[in-house]
Amino acid sequence: MPGPPPGGRPRPVPPPRTAKPPAKPLESPAAQAAAAPTPVAAVPAAAISVPEAGADPARWGRVDDEGRIFLVTAEGEREVGSWQAGAPQEGLAHYARRFDDLRTEAELLTVRLTTGGGDPKQALHSATAMRDGLGDAAVVGDVAALKAHLDELVTLAEAAVGAARSARSAQREAAVARKEELAAEAEKLAAEATQWKQAGDRFKAILDEWRTIKGIDRRTDEALWKRYSRAREAFNRRRGSHFADLDRQRASAKARKEELAAEAEALAESTDWGPTAARYRELMAEWKAAGRAQKDADDALWQRFRSAQDAFFSRRTETFAARDAEFAANADAKRALLAEADKIDTDDADAARAALRGIQERWEAIGKVPRDDIRPLEAGLRAIEERVREAVDRQWRRTDPETEARVSQFRDRVAQFEAQAQKAEAAGDAKRAAEARAQADQWREWLRTAEESVHQR
Repeated sequence: MPGPPPGGRPRPVPPPRTAKPPAKPLESPAAQAAAAPTPVAAVPAAAISVPEAGADPARWGRVDDEGRIFLVTAEGEREVGSWQAGAPQEGLAHYARRFDDLRTEAELLTVRLTTGGGDPKQALHSATAMRDGLGDAAVVGDVAALKAHLDELVTLAEAAVGAARSARSAQREAAVARKEELAAEAEKLAAEATQWKQAGDRFKAILDEWRTIKGIDRRTDEALWKRYSRAREAFNRRRGSHFADLDRQRASAKARKEELAAEAEALAESTDWGPTAARYRELMAEWKAAGRAQKDADDALWQRFRSAQDAFFSRRTETFAARDAEFAANADAKRALLAEADKIDTDDADAARAALRGIQERWEAIGKVPRDDIRPLEAGLRAIEERVREAVDRQWRRTDPETEARVSQFRDRVAQFEAQAQKAEAAGDAKRAAEARAQADQWREWLRTAEESVHQR
């Protein structure tokens, strides 16, 4: 803290225009830690005695008739300066403000230290210098309390310096541990890795990370480096041996693929579509199992194989395209039938049923459709059949004919569809027979319901 101006006469300090708020009381480290972020390095925070702020300066000092300023302590009085301008109490206030400046500086040091916001060594140096200079400080205030605060702050700073030293030691230990992990990983890769590209990339990544790890003593670092270097060399030897074996395997693969390419070319003109396509699939599997030849040879052989295969499948595609066109035309015809069937007037159930029967016959005569169209088309026809059946049901419920006549009608229908089924079976049309049987079963169910009604009367 600088002393009075030359001559021992401090400049008078003009009073502030507004009342100066009292200095903020020092908080204990525990309270500061609760209000501040977690410190970078944990520092034990003990309760620190806090000197009063904003107290009456006359409590800690006095001014004599000659304007000399004295600090009053438990050990006695000590002259700290003089005041020759203005009222004596203004002089006491001036030196009290100097004390508040010291106190504020101590508070800032405490906050920085307990929140990890400053260098512990710098904080220790500043706190020690401030404490040692209190005996000569030109201030008026509770110097004893401030000294006690600084004593505890020095203790706190010493603990922080020790914690920082421990942290550096822990960082060194972590660096050694990490390089040991990397060396062990390199040794494992050297002994076990078979994915050569990935393992080689990993060795490079380990080396890149290795170079970023600092803070290890030279002897330990060199020993760990030797482990990594030996592992990398062992890996390179294994990889070289592997590729020598691979060259021999590639020569064998080339001979086998020449045989497969020749067979593929012999099959290119086949018209036996199913078995030939199956054989091409087998050849492809054998091709993959044969392994890889040298790149140039492998590419040339693959071109021969693929060209022969493409020629066969192109011809097959053209043949199937003609068939698909026929199927597509059939699908269009069936869609047209669905559109026609959708216009059936269900108000007249008998006419609707007759119209539907004609559509069903034409439907079967059309033939096959593409696989993707089968379900949608069949579902459309089933929906129309269901609508017609519902119309028949509604008519039957609306007209309510005599029960016996209805039973007779149902029995005739069953016989009619049974006859149709037998006729279709005799003609070898199993599908038409099955549909007739299904119609017969439906009418038989209605017959059974009608007969139950007769029995209930």
